[in-house]
Amino acid sequence: MFMGKHSHTVDSKGRMIIPAAFREELGESFVITRGLDACLTIYPQDRWAEMVGKLQRLSTTKKEVRQLVRFLLGGSNELECDRQGRVLIPVHLREYADIRRDAVVVGAGNQIEIWSKARLSAYEEESFDTISDVAASIDLPLDFSL
Repeated sequence: MFMGKHSHTVDSKGRMIIPAAFREELGESFVITRGLDACLTIYPQDRWAEMVGKLQRLSTTKKEVRQLVRFLLGGSNELECDRQGRVLIPVHLREYADIRRDAVVVGAGNQIEIWSKARLSAYEEESFDTISDVAASIDLPLDFSL
């Protein structure tokens, strides 16, 4: 399971280090694509294959299905880390997520998110005040009380 937040920089060539703890679980190659919250999402190959399988079972006669398939698959790339643990994030993905120099790598369970530091700060500031309402609205079956 991927968890935690790691601040990193993206160099002038678009390379960024993937945290060592995440690299082991990702394996040799993995997939990066556009995320739904203006971030990037990295999936291990097995999780990506599972998602693609689910997408392929949906009816392509529905406009929304075609739109989602284009968004996720059309924006995806297979990546591998170099010897220094870096990946080259494609230009179109950096532009989508507005990642220039400062990035934050977030473990999100069975996937990893890469955020522009500024966008993540704004998102967290906006969402922290309402997170208890969000948990209540999805009937989260967890009790965090002591």
